[in-house]
Amino acid sequence: MRSRQYGPDLTPPWKRQRPAPEVPAEPDLVVEEAATGFCGAVVRCEKTAEGFTVTLEDRFGRHRVFPMAPRGFLLEGRVVTLVRPTAPAAPAAPRRPGLTASGSIAVPGARARVARESRIYVEGRHDAELVERVWGDDLRIEGVVVEYLEGVDDLPAVVAEFAPGPGRRLGVLVDHLVPGSKEQRIADRVGGDGVLVVGHPYIDIWQAVKPSSVSIPGWPEVPRGESWKEGVCRRLGWPVDTPAAWRRILASVHSYRDLDPALLGRVEELIDFVTEPG
Repeated sequence: MRSRQYGPDLTPPWKRQRPAPEVPAEPDLVVEEAATGFCGAVVRCEKTAEGFTVTLEDRFGRHRVFPMAPRGFLLEGRVVTLVRPTAPAAPAAPRRPGLTASGSIAVPGARARVARESRIYVEGRHDAELVERVWGDDLRIEGVVVEYLEGVDDLPAVVAEFAPGPGRRLGVLVDHLVPGSKEQRIADRVGGDGVLVVGHPYIDIWQAVKPSSVSIPGWPEVPRGESWKEGVCRRLGWPVDTPAAWRRILASVHSYRDLDPALLGRVEELIDFVTEPG
């Protein structure tokens, strides 16, 4: 039977399921998996034998892998279909031949060293991504793993659990480590052989990137009580989308020349510390 009004499909138009909007699964995008209710930030997308999957990380650091099925996720309460990101890769870092992004002498064809027991901890994902972007080649040659803490409030417990000792050193990079700050008081509680805590003066690691590299006149002042990252976006005329803003900032970093010296020295100090013999 064929309906003149509806054609071959006898379902009234208002009852037909509309296609869900497609949203690129960009890193840090927070979504909820519709079937299980698991909520987390996108960590990565991968191709498997069954199709594409997305890995989410919740606020407790737990990872779950889900198929990127149509209408499989909720974004701000709306049903969406996650798709692979299509953003172009960041341009290759312009650098002198024979040098890494950090300015070290490159070792062509060198294989990554087996990871040391020593570690470098940084405060958050953005800190880790910036360190990887500039010092990644050096870290792989040295066998140093960088992990992130999601804040320093529990730093004393984290250090105790790590149990530094001979051949097992811990270096920690802290944001906004200035005299009289909460961060300084917490850092003062951590010490002893095998531990080195250093920091930079910036409110957030974003400020460690030179404004000229991001093509802005400077990092704006944001009043206390207002979300610093969102405030920066508003004052720069950017969409208030911190993951997108960070991707824009990170893409502007090609080498150590794009970073403030106050950060460069601290990261180099940590690498030297965790790789020092004995």
